[in-house]
Amino acid sequence: MRILLLAVVLFSLAVLPSKTAKAQTDSIPKVTPDSILEKQHSATKASIMSACLPGLGQIYNHKIWKVPIIYAGFGVMVYLIVFNTNYYLDYKCAYIENVNGDKNGNYAYLANRYSPSELASAREYYRRNLEMTCLVTALWYVLNILDATVDAHLYTFNINKSLSMKIEPSVIMPPVASKQMGGGVKLSLHF
Repeated sequence: MRILLLAVVLFSLAVLPSKTAKAQTDSIPKVTPDSILEKQHSATKASIMSACLPGLGQIYNHKIWKVPIIYAGFGVMVYLIVFNTNYYLDYKCAYIENVNGDKNGNYAYLANRYSPSELASAREYYRRNLEMTCLVTALWYVLNILDATVDAHLYTFNINKSLSMKIEPSVIMPPVASKQMGGGVKLSLHF
């Protein structure tokens, strides 16, 4: 079902014309040598793409270097989920065998070594770690979408050399009646 939904969303983004494309075809603007038409960059499109497939919004924003970081984070989270799930299930089954008095079960190496309270404590430890890892994975997913959205909003932000800020120490000259000079901070904005 998710694959079908993903296919429909990606198809609609790729094939169906957007509102801006329709508006551009309705009225063709005059192109003069002084005017430059900029390609519209949609933050909504980047968000949806990143929600459907993590990293796709970053590719849309031309920030391809972020994709390995995103997938490395997901790889670590999946590893931790599998690790904590395996240990949680081991200690859970060992606890059940120990409480039932089964000394020759599949988890006898744990059931015979630890007391029921120690097995329950270890089970709860790995359950808590599993839940925290799932929460961090969900947060990583949301941060992936948020990053794509912010990058898309800042895609056309113009940073040129004339935009600068300079902070430097300054000497404040006294009024005529006073003979003491003062120190201060000078903030210069150039744009």
